[in-house]
Amino acid sequence: MSTTKYQVRRYINDNFIMGSGGTPFTDADSLLDLHIVDSTGILELILFLEETFGIQVLDAEMVPENLDSLNAIEAYVQRKHQAKVAA
Repeated sequence: MSTTKYQVRRYINDNFIMGSGGTPFTDADSLLDLHIVDSTGILELILFLEETFGIQVLDAEMVPENLDSLNAIEAYVQRKHQAKVAA
């Protein structure tokens, strides 16, 4: 598991599942479909991503394709870092 996925999974477990062994989820599972994160939770997750990974999530990027699973989040963070390096 990548460092990005590990950090995000830990954040989700600590803040949304509350470490109670709640809903198990895979890297590809939809966080919204499993009701792990709701719309308010997505905003909290975005703040976490911005603070932890030093990225800025633009309004147009707040879409499920970027934020709905650990796989999507990891790919999104990588793209943001690559764009930052290229700039």
